[in-house]
Amino acid sequence: MRRLLEFVRRLRRAEGSPLRQKPARFVGRRCVIVVVAFTSSAMAGDPQPAGLAAKRTDLDAKDQARVTAIVRPTTDFSKPEQFELMQGGAGTSRKDVSRDSFSQSSANITFEEEGTFKLGNALFRKNWVSSPSSTQASDGLGPLFNERACQNCHLKDGRGHPPEGDAGTTSMFLRLAREASSAQEKAALADHKVLNFPDPVYGKQLQELAVPGLRSEGRMHVDYQERQVTLADDSVVSLRKPTYSVTDPTYGPLDPRTTLSPRLTPPMIGLGLIEQIAPADILANADPDDRNGDGISGRPNIVRDGQSGELTLGRFGWKAQTASIRQQAADAFAGDIGISTPEVPKHWGDCTAAQPKCLAMPNGVQQRLGPVEAPPPVTDLVTFYSQNLAVPARRGLDKPDVLAGKKVFYDVGCIACHTPKFVTRRDTPNKAQAFQLIWPYSDFLLHDMGPDLADGQAVGEATGNEWRTPPLWGIGLTETVNGNSFFLHDGRARTLAEAILWHGGEAQKARDRFAAASATDRDALVKFLESL
Repeated sequence: MRRLLEFVRRLRRAEGSPLRQKPARFVGRRCVIVVVAFTSSAMAGDPQPAGLAAKRTDLDAKDQARVTAIVRPTTDFSKPEQFELMQGGAGTSRKDVSRDSFSQSSANITFEEEGTFKLGNALFRKNWVSSPSSTQASDGLGPLFNERACQNCHLKDGRGHPPEGDAGTTSMFLRLAREASSAQEKAALADHKVLNFPDPVYGKQLQELAVPGLRSEGRMHVDYQERQVTLADDSVVSLRKPTYSVTDPTYGPLDPRTTLSPRLTPPMIGLGLIEQIAPADILANADPDDRNGDGISGRPNIVRDGQSGELTLGRFGWKAQTASIRQQAADAFAGDIGISTPEVPKHWGDCTAAQPKCLAMPNGVQQRLGPVEAPPPVTDLVTFYSQNLAVPARRGLDKPDVLAGKKVFYDVGCIACHTPKFVTRRDTPNKAQAFQLIWPYSDFLLHDMGPDLADGQAVGEATGNEWRTPPLWGIGLTETVNGNSFFLHDGRARTLAEAILWHGGEAQKARDRFAAASATDRDALVKFLESL
């Protein structure tokens, strides 16, 4: 670890600037961009922050016209669209499909950057240990934690799975939160200073593991109840409805106001590209008041940037509560592993004042490396790694059943939320992500998904019924990479068809059209999803 940090310092001194990037050509259609008005009272009358710009400033008129044309939804389903194979732009991985399909680096980064990517991968896989330790800069775990390494949660850089028997909940957690209960707390929420409020004893997340000498907080327990759904052709699909609780709570009962929200770890691919979608292009799809009357009223989660303090667009996390990959990584270090970073300098992770024994445990800070357990180079490298995990190329996109399924996907209305295409900004910090046509199939907005999927937990401006539209790229490789096919925020869906049938709220009409379709059309839609 010490040698690794010193290598990065030498690399930075040699370059004299942030890690160099090589340019990437635009490889890339989209509805005419419309500026919408937001209902957030916090934004009313304030100067518009850069992270919420309603118009792209990185494009001239000619390029803007090209982008508008290239991202317009297709009406021709007789053949694949131009560039559709490369759903991650020039960085798309063309390597053979395998368990490592989500672990490849962006194809358009430089040789030097490939080395940086590998260093980041090493830290992503690194197991942290409890303090004190004989290791060099590897201690500081917990004291309460859910896992020892990032890779242990993001299995093969893919999605997690719900607990099964005694296998534990390594890759799915229970988020703990309550709503504001005082005028002061409500003011903090209105000013976007906090997203919500933790359980007074157990904090923001149930921690199922602990270092020696300390007891963990308890365990997530899931009960499933099967629900039969009959489709229009009289075929029957069984859905499982989960109920969550905490068994053996070590520190007494949870606060009665605390809500439990299960969160499956999502795939890591394409994050750097998502980060470089222009805010104006995401905000253009927002329609919080459903002015067009289509029943879809997606809206952004406006959050404060952890570093600048400015209001910006949340685009990561199940409720779009995080603005950047760096912040996402820092939050995971603190909340999941109990490791402090410059962004989140919590040496005792999610320990609360009601857990004095936890706060009395030694931490892993070594002053020769800085005032936190994971000094800046660690966050730099993990962030770079996370930004450059490549999206795999499409498979079988020219097959008749896949093309037919794509048409069904469009016809039933899935693209109202799962926006097919974007073109990233020209002025990206890393040129590998610049001006790329990408196909994430998400609008990155919040949508009310109905009572069946509601967790009752508000996060920032996201209500207890709302979820961010998850990207669909790579979803067809879930079984290959992770050995399972669990979908949605809590893994309740065991097939893609089940996932669609759980859709409600704003997605109810699309779900009902799917349920009313012929078996041939339903199968074709699933084939299309499996090709992503």
